[in-house]
Amino acid sequence: MKPLALLIVGLPLLAASGAFAQQQKIGDPPEASNMRLVGWNDLQGRSAYQPTIHHQGDRWIAYIGHHGGTDAIPDPINPMTGKAEPNGTSIVDVTYPANPKYLRHIPGQEGKYEGGGAQMVRVCDGSTLPKGDRNAVYMLRTFGSEAHEIWNVADPANPRLVTRIAGLKDTHKSWWECDTGIAYLVSGAPDWRVRRMTQIYDLSDPAHPRKIRDFGLPGQQPGATGTVPMELHGPISTGPQGNRVYFGYGTDKEGMVQIVDRDKLLKGPAAPTDANLRYPEVGRLPMSAWNGAHTTFPMLQMPIAEFAHDKDGSKRDIVMIVDEAIQNECREARQMVWFADVSIESRPMMISSWTVPEASGNFCQRGGRFGSHSSNESMAPVYYKKMAFIAFFNAGVRALDIRDPYHPTEVGYFIPAITDKTDKRCVREAGQDRCKTAIQTNNVETDERGYIYIVDRANTGLHILELTGSARTAAGLN
Repeated sequence: MKPLALLIVGLPLLAASGAFAQQQKIGDPPEASNMRLVGWNDLQGRSAYQPTIHHQGDRWIAYIGHHGGTDAIPDPINPMTGKAEPNGTSIVDVTYPANPKYLRHIPGQEGKYEGGGAQMVRVCDGSTLPKGDRNAVYMLRTFGSEAHEIWNVADPANPRLVTRIAGLKDTHKSWWECDTGIAYLVSGAPDWRVRRMTQIYDLSDPAHPRKIRDFGLPGQQPGATGTVPMELHGPISTGPQGNRVYFGYGTDKEGMVQIVDRDKLLKGPAAPTDANLRYPEVGRLPMSAWNGAHTTFPMLQMPIAEFAHDKDGSKRDIVMIVDEAIQNECREARQMVWFADVSIESRPMMISSWTVPEASGNFCQRGGRFGSHSSNESMAPVYYKKMAFIAFFNAGVRALDIRDPYHPTEVGYFIPAITDKTDKRCVREAGQDRCKTAIQTNNVETDERGYIYIVDRANTGLHILELTGSARTAAGLN
C-alpha cells in the first residue's frame, strides 16, 4: 500500500483556515503544522477504533480494532481472501513506518456500527504475564457485544484463538495489566441497570480466565433503586505500584472521574452492594451535565516548573480527561480536554481546559463530528508527561505540550486527506438526510520510537506520523 503522501505529490500541506470551510474533497491535501505523514494503510476501508502498537522481537506490530460495517458496506471485502468479512481486527507490520504491511484481518461479530466488529484491542507478552506461555504474545480483543477473546499472535500473520470469555453483552475500552494479568473489562452484566460497567478478571493465565468481581457506581447494580448513574466508558490502572484505577463515566454528558484504591478493589468484598461499591473509592470528580469522561489518563508526580520553589505541591498528580463528541456538526455542547489536579484525592479540582478553536477551520460546517474523542494512552518515556496527542474527529490529531498542565499549548496538528473510501456523515433536516464527507480521526496511539498512529472512524485508514519543527524540539526529540 503506497503512503498517502505519494498520492498527493506536488500538493503542499496547508494550515487549517477558512479556505477549508466546505467539506473536504478528494485531491485536497492534508492540513498540517509541525507534524508529517510518514506512512499510510487503508485498512481495507474499515471503520477503525483502537490502535495498539506492540514491540515484538525486532518488529513493531499495530493491532487495530474496528467498529462494525456500514449500511452501504456491512461486510467489506478482504483482498487477501477475496471474501466479504465482518469488521474485526487488523494486524499491520509497522516496523518500517513508511511502508506498513497489512498482515491479517480477523473477522469480528456480524453487525453494523457499534453493534458489531471488535473495537477494543490490548496486547501482552507471555513472558511478562505471570502464568503465560513465554513464547506467546497475547492479544485481548472484544468480539462485538457478546464476548472477549484472547489470541496468540506470536506469529502475527497467523493468529490462533486461545480462549473466549462469553456472555459480556456490551464492551468498550478495557484495560489489561501485563505485569499482573488483571483485566478491567468494560461489559454489561445481567441485571445491572446500565449498559456498561466493569467486570474484573485475572488473565495472568490467558488459557484459564478467572473472574474476580463486578464493579460500578452505587445505583447501577442489580436491585438498586432511584436515579441510575451514567455508564462506564473505560478505566486506566496504574498497577500495583501506583495502586490506583481511574474510571471515566458519562461519555458526552453527566460525566464523572472516579479514583479507586486498586488493592481494595481487588481484595475487598465483591458482592455488589452500595457499601461494597463505595469501599474502594478514594475520590470522585463530577463533571458538567454537558460533558463526560471518555479517557482518564493519569500523570502522577508531574514536576511543575512554576511551583519548583514552593514548600508544598512542587509536584502534582494530574489526570487528563478527554471527552467524546457524539453529534455531527456541533449539535451538542463542545466536547474537549480537561486537566484535573488530583493531588488531594478526596478533593480533585479542574485546573485547565483546551479545545481546537472552531473558527480556525470552520469545523462545525465541515461535516461529521467536531470535538475531542481520545488521547494516546502509552506511558512510554518518549512522550509521557511532556506531550499528549488528542484525536479531534474532523480536526484530525492535535499535539499538546502538557509540561505545564495548567497551561496546555498546541504545538502541532495533522488532518488527513480524504480518499475514495472515506464515508459520509449525515444530519437529519426537514425529514431528509444532508450528508458530507469528512475525516473522523477516532483514536490515537504512540510507540517508544516516537511515531504517532491515528485511525479513522470514516474508513480512511491508518496514518503514521512524526513530529517536526518546534513540536519535535518541545518533545525533546532533537
